[in-house]
Amino acid sequence: MALRWGILGCGKISNDFVSSLTTYSEDQHKVVACAARSFDSAKQFAEKNGISKAYGSYEELVKDPDVQVTYIGSVNNQHLPIAKLAMENGKHVLLEKPMGINVRETKELIELARAKKVFLMEAIWSRFFPAYQRLREELAKGSIGDVVQLTCNFGTLLTHKDRCQLKELGGGTILDIGIYNIQFVSLVMGGQRPEKIIATGTLNEHGVDDGSSTTLIYPNGVTATIVTNGRCKMECDACVYGTKGFLKLPNTFWCPTKLITSNGSEDFELPKLKDRVVNGRNGQGLAYEAEEVRRCLSEGLLESSLMTLDESLLIAEIMESIRKQIGVVYPQDLQ
Repeated sequence: MALRWGILGCGKISNDFVSSLTTYSEDQHKVVACAARSFDSAKQFAEKNGISKAYGSYEELVKDPDVQVTYIGSVNNQHLPIAKLAMENGKHVLLEKPMGINVRETKELIELARAKKVFLMEAIWSRFFPAYQRLREELAKGSIGDVVQLTCNFGTLLTHKDRCQLKELGGGTILDIGIYNIQFVSLVMGGQRPEKIIATGTLNEHGVDDGSSTTLIYPNGVTATIVTNGRCKMECDACVYGTKGFLKLPNTFWCPTKLITSNGSEDFELPKLKDRVVNGRNGQGLAYEAEEVRRCLSEGLLESSLMTLDESLLIAEIMESIRKQIGVVYPQDLQ
């Protein structure tokens, strides 16, 4: 039976998510409704994507009994209220990253999901790519020996995007792209908490970070160095070095189609789109996270073992430590 999706927020990322679902059959995934802050926007989105129902408010969609699970693709500062609305109405939630602006918001959403007994997952799509699966397998069998050092950099031009530049929208490189660096390190380190976080960076004229450099220190002398920048393009790769070799996710490490090892490399094909266009690079790979949601719900699970709620909270704590060391304070931090 198809998993019936409702889309909350009708922007570019939601377009890519809906397009990615066409890589599956309609008896696996079906979008039954969408909602935006204006009915005209929702109607245009529905017509473009062949969705039967469009709503001019999020409240209407979450009360639709035909919707099983919601995908939330709104800007960062709207994640908390929209996700709360969905879960309070009994809907399962796949929530775009970051789950919350800060630790407090992330905790609130996790506690609500557990209280309401609904599925909640942060949509860190990287985790579900085949290259990441192979990375986990190589780490599990110890092919590179003991992990010693990790490096990860993500630099891309964000100066033209208000959602990345403005404090009131939850902008900044840490929340927008740095979360990918942090999740990579956290995956390799098995969700361990770093013993120490040392961060520095620069702020734009709006008071959010436009660049950062962070070192995370873990037990047994393991260190991770992560860099973000919204003013220049970088190599955008992620590497883990061990006593017997290395593993590398090359550009683009957050949505990779290749894994490089000490002994060679392996390529992975993306899902095949059906007469659709995506905005983001490798956007059809959003299908992987959607299938993980379907798998979990079909097995009666309320969270994914590949992207647990506890790890989402840990990632939020690391992000908050980094940005506060740099000097980024959001209005939500003062509440």
